[in-house]
Amino acid sequence: MSSVIPEGAVSIDGQMYAAADARVSVFDRGFLYGDSAFEVMRTYRRRSFRERDHLERLERSCERLLLPVASGPDDWSAVVRRTIEASKLPECNVRVMVTRGVGPMGLDLSDARSPCVFCFALPLHTLPAEFYENGVAVGLSHAARATDGTRAVGAKTSNYLGSVLALHEVKRTGAHEAIIVGPNGEIVEGATSNVFAVREGELVTPPIEAGILAGITRKTVLELAEQLGLRIHETQLHPHDLYRADEVFITSTVREIVPVVRVDDLVVAGGKPGAMTKRLLAAYRAQANG
Repeated sequence: MSSVIPEGAVSIDGQMYAAADARVSVFDRGFLYGDSAFEVMRTYRRRSFRERDHLERLERSCERLLLPVASGPDDWSAVVRRTIEASKLPECNVRVMVTRGVGPMGLDLSDARSPCVFCFALPLHTLPAEFYENGVAVGLSHAARATDGTRAVGAKTSNYLGSVLALHEVKRTGAHEAIIVGPNGEIVEGATSNVFAVREGELVTPPIEAGILAGITRKTVLELAEQLGLRIHETQLHPHDLYRADEVFITSTVREIVPVVRVDDLVVAGGKPGAMTKRLLAAYRAQANG
């Protein structure tokens, strides 16, 4: 068991532990029901990038999940700094998680009134350089997400079963990521990413109103695109838009900006990363390391 537990540190309600020693009750609702919200950040030079954006989104997720937390972004930021320091790692994958805490088994929210706040600072594992140089494959998946059709749509909740199964499905075909297709055939988002296309010099991505997660990396890319004078259009995409795009890429906190060169069995974007994708990735890394 110890071989799968990484180095690093974990804070549980302010109490710091070595990652290998951290424990949670089997009656915690985050374990029992996925009844929790979370954020993932990564460090550059041991500083968590876009930390405020992530923690404010965590606060919004908690509100949507009716998690009555007494703490907030300022408190969580202090915990993040302490956990990164305690980890002694050169760079970290940081996860902040709020569960509804321990309560009697059952779905009644009123039975659990003591949310628990976790912070993990674990080793950062980045993608191989060739993924950025050569691009990756993605696969389309008609998967339902746990928050679809609920008040929690758009929240970053720990209930990822739909995405877990979608990713497993496409990885069997050699794909790196699953792209979720909605009930009307629209491109929604990746299992753990946001999706962009470039067509005729314009950057295109599904709007927040489509029920996607408001990705922090997505937000950063849109800001950088505006600074670079690129044309931006937030609108619905469909599979044929990816097939015909000049460029396709996905974004996420740990992976940054990853070019896509194959969708299912079709080569897209000429089979190689495009100029706009490369330009945005360079700008993103310059900002993150600045």
